[in-house]
Amino acid sequence: MHAFLDHSGPFPIVHRGAPSDIDDPLVENTLAAFERAYARGFRYFETDVHATRDGVLVACHDRTLRRVAGERARIQALDWSEISRIPVADEPLPLLRDLLATFPDVRFNIDPKSDAAVRPLVEALEAAGTFERVCIASFSDRRLRWVRAALGARVCTAAGPRELRTATYQVAGSKPLVLPGVDVLQIPRLLTRSRPTAWRGPRTGLVEAAQRVGIPVHVWTVNDEREMDDLLTRGVDGVMSDDLAALARAFSRHGWTPAA
Repeated sequence: MHAFLDHSGPFPIVHRGAPSDIDDPLVENTLAAFERAYARGFRYFETDVHATRDGVLVACHDRTLRRVAGERARIQALDWSEISRIPVADEPLPLLRDLLATFPDVRFNIDPKSDAAVRPLVEALEAAGTFERVCIASFSDRRLRWVRAALGARVCTAAGPRELRTATYQVAGSKPLVLPGVDVLQIPRLLTRSRPTAWRGPRTGLVEAAQRVGIPVHVWTVNDEREMDDLLTRGVDGVMSDDLAALARAFSRHGWTPAA
């Protein structure tokens, strides 16, 4: 098992810094959001990265800053010196390298949101030497192929969309789950149901099929506490959420304790 996945029991994953925490809402993917999650004892963070024009990786989900900063600027069209002057909740976007250095005991699930982000991401991980505490996930099969070609088994990677679709059809056909190169299934919450309403695939018992062959399963993005409880009872290995309080309550009922 990859070091990223080596954990006693299921673990909560903070999605984008848990921006919708009802007790203390913050802008997603900001240093303040991640610091809050860290202070509350969470040690698995999910974040997205884009590359600036000069190849600097910033933590941001969207390709523009319109939603988080009111600016139409495309990240890929500006240098870091320009991006750094645009405040997001009174602070610049955090750099990936700074997040890795600021939280040395946190494991990061990283989603490169553009093709241009892949090479800087590979270089950043090689420079930092943080392979054991990183997992790469993407909605692009191509980007995952590039990461695997560059880093091999040194870094944990999740199934891409095509691999996930392959998995659903294997399960529907009562075939063993065979996914070469995939370390973990990270699946949308609707795929955990008997008939996923937003997935163009067959009825599936994907969670249980993965468990039979020893592939860990993480589910995103779950903000309902009762649904978290149900997933943890079914034995999923990780749950991503925007809500720190709900994550803490649900996981505490299943043996999780906050880190010191």
